[in-house]
Amino acid sequence: MTRAALDAFVIAGFRAAYLDPEIRRSLPQRAASALEELRCCRACPRDCKVNRLANETGVCETGRHALVSSAFPHLSEEDCLRGWRGSGTIFFSMCNLGCAFCQNWEISHQRSGRRMDVSAIADVLLALQSGGCHNINLVTPTHVVPQIVETLVLAIDG
Repeated sequence: MTRAALDAFVIAGFRAAYLDPEIRRSLPQRAASALEELRCCRACPRDCKVNRLANETGVCETGRHALVSSAFPHLSEEDCLRGWRGSGTIFFSMCNLGCAFCQNWEISHQRSGRRMDVSAIADVLLALQSGGCHNINLVTPTHVVPQIVETLVLAIDG
């Protein structure tokens, strides 16, 4: 697909919500609230109620830090998602949703990759952005949404 054809998917005048000053000011509090969900974990529908802040694990076998399987500019996504430089895709391991038609089972349900704290994930986000990726695509993030919100505080200021 040509760049001109891809430009048809671009929304004129679009401004990412995280650039709004009010949202940026409220993000640290939002991150704190999200992290509090990990104290008696309710980050996903499994409702394990383990203390992931103390590195306890439940169904997702994920404690305080996310397990990142891989991160790269994904050039095989649909044209409207990948643009011409790729979708900055981060695959998280240990998804616990068990969707019947999961197309990423080997990546998202196996224990693969490495544990990353929010600083390391922020570095990955910024590296993908610096590499020219048009967006960030978080794959199987349900169980690590609190950590992602915490990561955004660092990445947006980075």
